[in-house]
Amino acid sequence: MHAYIQGTEALRLATLTSAEFDAARQQTPGIIIPIGSIEQHGAIGLLGCDALCAETIAEEAGRLGNILVAPVIAYTSSQFNMEFPGTISIRSRTVMSLIEDIIDSLHRQDIGGIYFLNGHGANIAPIRTAMHDVYSRLGDASPIIRCRSWWDYEEVNSVRQREFGQWEGMHATPSEISITQKFYRVADAEPPPRPESPLEERYIRDHAGDFHPPAATHRREFPDGRVGSDSAMARPEVGAAIVAAAAAALAADFHAFMAEVQP
Repeated sequence: MHAYIQGTEALRLATLTSAEFDAARQQTPGIIIPIGSIEQHGAIGLLGCDALCAETIAEEAGRLGNILVAPVIAYTSSQFNMEFPGTISIRSRTVMSLIEDIIDSLHRQDIGGIYFLNGHGANIAPIRTAMHDVYSRLGDASPIIRCRSWWDYEEVNSVRQREFGQWEGMHATPSEISITQKFYRVADAEPPPRPESPLEERYIRDHAGDFHPPAATHRREFPDGRVGSDSAMARPEVGAAIVAAAAAALAADFHAFMAEVQP
């Protein structure tokens, strides 16, 4: 009756009936929520790159691990890219409120483990702030919450370093563009030349979590939209390898996470 619960494909929340969701949550009361952004990704990167990467990896992990997967949260904070056409930025406080409301809704339905699979650096701060607010408000009754970015997994970083090394950069990376080339499309555009030099470690450290300046300043500093990345190195076959590594790591980490929720 519940074909989705046989592990043949991802348990996508949006395509389940209420009864199918109820059956799935009783098997494993946890869910993956992919979250990304809508923002420029250079000459050959898709606007929805962050959301598409997180969604693709989450749904493949859901298929591998028979895990519930929520619809992707695509609209988040990207103020530093607002000088580029197509970027849609939501205030961080709005993102935090949205995340907290989603957590509350799932908690009310006895979902005890909520795992955010992130594809956009600027999401980390609002997710963590929302987590702390939920924990403060609900105390020990709170669901357990985890946030990981898909590039956090060691298996993924092995592929990224092997294929792109210092030219991975921070934004419009060849890794994320490889994923969208494999699973969506290759943009019909000429990539810009390689940046003059790779990013310094200090810059990467100081700007982690997309801690960038206001939009006009950011565009002056990075006029083609890339941040230290050689996007032209992207290849669909590398995207396939990254998704395979990330999905397997996510599925394993999710089940380890749920073991904490259901000791």
